[in-house]
Amino acid sequence: MDNKDIPSVNNDFFEGLTGKISQEDSKDSEDVGKRIQEIRTQRGLSLQELSQMTGFDVDLLDGIENNTIHPQLGTVMKLSKALDSALSRLISGQGNKPYEITRKGERKSIARSTSGKGGKKVYSYHALAHDVHGRNMEPLMVELEENPDAEMSVHEGEEFIFVLSGVAHLKVGDDSFDLEPGDSAYYLSTTTHSITGKGGKATILAVLFE
Repeated sequence: MDNKDIPSVNNDFFEGLTGKISQEDSKDSEDVGKRIQEIRTQRGLSLQELSQMTGFDVDLLDGIENNTIHPQLGTVMKLSKALDSALSRLISGQGNKPYEITRKGERKSIARSTSGKGGKKVYSYHALAHDVHGRNMEPLMVELEENPDAEMSVHEGEEFIFVLSGVAHLKVGDDSFDLEPGDSAYYLSTTTHSITGKGGKATILAVLFE
């Protein structure tokens, strides 16, 4: 096939899809911690017991529950597995509808995730299907920050990402890829991985499956 036959990617189209992600509301990150604490206490587990089940430090878990640390999605996925709870319940609540239409201006408020012990923001996200009950996938609009020191994550599940704007830097195992608008990737979350913005912010559609 000649180059002239290959359709070009129109970045303006993707910009139109994403719009501008607004400043995050810290209440949504707080709700994640509260949901984790609520399910942990319902299960009759102490922070020490949850620490032993997940390998996470007690201080980290306490910080998440008290909203001083905003957990990354890989951390939430590990916690959902340990707590025998649906990932969707921890991220954005259980929902009560059989379907959901999410208009561009009506996405659920952003939550943010931070690195290490709650310092640098590494990404922000919108939940796109929070009202659907019993869902097994979690679709998110994620705004990635640059983070050269990103920690590798590994947990149960599968992930699909589609780049909407900017350049996303993906590491999967020993391989690294720069993904541009229109590029996508699908990988098993049991393979070590990380994804960050490169050369500025990047916006992706991410679908998580437990």
